[in-house]
Order: sequence, then structure tokens, then C-alpha cells
Amino acid sequence: MTDHYFSAASGDAPTREVRATLAGHERSLLTAPGVFSGDGLDVGTSVLLDETPEPPRTGDLLDLGTGWGPVALSLALRAPEARVWAVDVNPRAVDLVRRNAERVSVANVTAALPGEMPDVRFQGIWSNPPIRIGKQQLHALLLEWLPRLVVGGEAWLVVQKHLGSDSLLRWLDEQDGLAAERWTSKKTFRILRVERVEG
Repeated sequence: MTDHYFSAASGDAPTREVRATLAGHERSLLTAPGVFSGDGLDVGTSVLLDETPEPPRTGDLLDLGTGWGPVALSLALRAPEARVWAVDVNPRAVDLVRRNAERVSVANVTAALPGEMPDVRFQGIWSNPPIRIGKQQLHALLLEWLPRLVVGGEAWLVVQKHLGSDSLLRWLDEQDGLAAERWTSKKTFRILRVERVEG
């Protein structure tokens, strides 16, 4: 497998079943090679799910860089009246999210490639962002999506401490229309809270 999970490469890959606890219940879900954390729920995403508040009950919520969908599925299960968008550049990941949504019987998840997204404003964004794509590309990615929060909407990002979480926090807080803070730390990760403010 030569393509990275944050590439747009597709291809056919065998799926495998993994067990993951989402919204308080263990689920059987599908993963595949070539998507982020294809072996199961990774530690960072688990911290993101455990350490952030309950999502808004209604409105549009975004899982940015969804992979096989654990965040999107958790949001959909915790906020069944909300509309959850699961976005990834990898078509394999988008397909897995759709299949996993059927497995856990949630109808409020829409999985899409970035170019397929309508002009939606989000009440909340959750992401385990692809830090390894490099600082310039990461900043461009965040500046594409974070301004799509409604005023007062919050984004929750999980970043490993040694992969630049503190410098990313400073950069986020310098951006017009955004206010960022360190929400909490757990294990080797920091949770960053980013609010859309008037600006």
C-alpha cells in the first residue's frame, strides 16, 4: 500500500471488522487498508470523543477527516436530530462511513468528498487533523473549514503534544474570526477548542 490515508487514492482493498465503543456501546464496524487508523479506534480519536462536551442537539455538525467514521458515527448517535457531515479526501474512507452508518442504523450521516459538500455552516466541527501533511497544507485545510462555523460555533481538534499542538494553538488564536484555547490534555494529546467569533 503506497498511498497515504490523507491522499485521494482509491482502489479496491479488503475490509476487516473491528470492535469500537461509540456513544457508550461496543459496535462492530468496517475498516480497510489505506484509511486512517485502519486497525481500529486510535488513541487520539478516543481522547477526542471522551474529552469533549456533548454535541449540539440540532444543526449541522462536521467530522473533518473522517476516516472510517468513528467521530461522525458517535456524533450521529449522540445527537440524532442533528445532521452530521463526514468529509474525507479518500473515497475509500467515504465508502466505509456510508457502510458503517448502515451497520449502526443511523440515518443522519452524510459522507462526502470535499468537492461534494454544499455550502453549509456548522454548529460544530470535530477533527483529528492530518498533522503529517505538513504545516502549510494543514493551515490551508483548517482555514478552508473553520470559517464555516456559525458565530459562536466550536471546533474541537486533537493533536499530539510533540507534533506541534502548542504552536498550532498559537497560530489558530492569531487568525481573524477565531479564538482558540487549550481545553484539556490527556495521555500525549491536547484538545484544542476553537470558537468562531465576530471578525
